[in-house]
Amino acid sequence: MQIEAIAHIHTSFPEKFGIPRQSGLVPEAEGRIVFAPKYRQPDALRGIEEYSHLWLLWDFSENHKKDWAATVAPPRLGGRERRGVFATRSPFRPNPLGLSCVELKAVLSEEEGPVLLVSGVDMLDGTPIYDIKPYLPYADAHPEARGGFTDALRGHVLSVEFPEELRSGLSEKTYAALCGILSQDPRTAFIHDEERIWGISYEGLNVRFTVDGDKLKVVELTPLTER
Repeated sequence: MQIEAIAHIHTSFPEKFGIPRQSGLVPEAEGRIVFAPKYRQPDALRGIEEYSHLWLLWDFSENHKKDWAATVAPPRLGGRERRGVFATRSPFRPNPLGLSCVELKAVLSEEEGPVLLVSGVDMLDGTPIYDIKPYLPYADAHPEARGGFTDALRGHVLSVEFPEELRSGLSEKTYAALCGILSQDPRTAFIHDEERIWGISYEGLNVRFTVDGDKLKVVELTPLTER
């Protein structure tokens, strides 16, 4: 079977570090799905606005490897405890396919054809999209489901301190998105150095921060061109 990208998603994440580890964790993180010329047909999207959420099947385009490993080290387990690759959502898989559930905010008519505006994204800017399917609550939602090791970790978030002098130049949307991203603790799991200054890239900014216990403090914002 051969598959091709039907679209690419454009997000504010220019690099992998700092991207939310799952879709939906940061609702303020938005993306624009722009279809390839072959698939820029309004009829292909007829009725899609009736759904609130969509499934995206996509390509871990920066994680293509010839070999694969039977076990991986999930970041949420400290990066040192291993699990079977099929018992995790690690990007390092035999076939580098990602699956995300995003909220459909709008169907836009733009110069490049119909564009989907979605939120809750967890994808690198330019990620290829292979397929789009509606999310069906009656079939896809299972509130009673068990989440494995993630059940004990999903409530862990950091409190974010954002000094007013740094926050003042941001839009409300960018500020809310950054707070959501940072609260998810984007650090390398097994490095907990209170003196270390970390940095993520988002929406043209280099965001530098420190973490002390469960408290994260933003210490600097600079344009990415100054890095």
